[in-house]
Amino acid sequence: MVEVSLPHSRFEDLGDEIRLIWRGTLYADFRKSELERAVKRKLGISAEVEVKDGSLFIQTDREGVGPYLALYIQNNLGALLRNRYTNRKVIYIHEGLGVPLLGYNAFGLIDRGTNLIQVRGVSGCNMSCIFCSVDEGPYSRTRKLDYVVDIDYLMKWFDGVARIKGRGLEAHLDGQGEPLIYPFRVELVQALRQHPNVSVISMQSNGTLLTDKLVEELAEAGLDRVNLSLHSLDPEKAKMLMGRKDYSLEHVLEMAEALVNAGVDVLIAPVIIFGINDDEAEAFIEFARKIGAGKRWPALGFQNYIPYKFGRNPAVAKVKPFKEFYAWLRKLEEETGMRPLVLKPAHFGMERREFIPLAFRPGEVVKAEVVLPGRIEGEMLAKARNRLIEVVGTKAEVGERIRVRIVRTRHGIYIGTEV
Repeated sequence: MVEVSLPHSRFEDLGDEIRLIWRGTLYADFRKSELERAVKRKLGISAEVEVKDGSLFIQTDREGVGPYLALYIQNNLGALLRNRYTNRKVIYIHEGLGVPLLGYNAFGLIDRGTNLIQVRGVSGCNMSCIFCSVDEGPYSRTRKLDYVVDIDYLMKWFDGVARIKGRGLEAHLDGQGEPLIYPFRVELVQALRQHPNVSVISMQSNGTLLTDKLVEELAEAGLDRVNLSLHSLDPEKAKMLMGRKDYSLEHVLEMAEALVNAGVDVLIAPVIIFGINDDEAEAFIEFARKIGAGKRWPALGFQNYIPYKFGRNPAVAKVKPFKEFYAWLRKLEEETGMRPLVLKPAHFGMERREFIPLAFRPGEVVKAEVVLPGRIEGEMLAKARNRLIEVVGTKAEVGERIRVRIVRTRHGIYIGTEV
């Protein structure tokens, strides 16, 4: 019997199929009969495959079978990859695809004219928050696929952006979902820490995927701060807001304390929905104080709930105008002595920096090549001038060349319609 060895992988037996789980966040299902036929075609032998204790074995003593089957699986992995948390198909974006990493919201890099660069290596989320602005998570009705960006390709583009933006950058790992489902999460922090232009590495996270081991790995890799999406300190209310019955508030609270103990600063970042969790504001403040959050940066970042066109907008939510929201925050500051609660860019060392030059003008019509399907129905991604364009309301297919009218260019995120 020969073991089939693949790095960062474990296997599960699903009966007629074998599931490969890669780096804990992605999976691919292979039919046993398909794997056995591949060996038969290539090597002319009949042998059964089986899974034992997370490892894949093939019943033969012939040399070369293990390496061949491992290579076969690797070569077919890309077409079968799925997200473990959303179960959606995954498109793995690497240098060979030639897909630009500037111009689109769901993956790549975003420059909003400051020294903070948003780094998005993955889309998708393990939670389904009832107020999610992009309808993310396993219960999404609109998102049809996910993306994962190869870490070497992501860092190549980051280096290009960093050379333009200069030193003293904050690399902020966020996304349309949960950044910790990125399969190269620790390696990405390590790579960013080694970059000469990066001074701060921060991450947005709901905290559910953290473990003691992962906290230590991220701390050792050089993570400076986690903006923790914690929306209630009541276990049942938290489950309701996160949209998951298996959400463990106790675990997230433990991980928040573990982060602080490991030397990673924590900013508690609740989305406040008035009438639902605004009465917990002082409890959030006391928890932040208890664990020692906010050593280098503010301890809390209260966010005002606002509805979005393509988001999930609970009917019970009360929308508070921002003027009233900030007045509420100032009152909290006075009553609790916790400052600052009204946050400004300066609190995070953010400063204005020149934008990466725009590649298109609003109203301009450009010729573009369709390179990827988009995340929602009627959306495709096209490239032109080494930038991505989100083309909406189109029936074009990958490989087609189309004319696109640019309708939005804000912060270098390009949206267009087919002409």
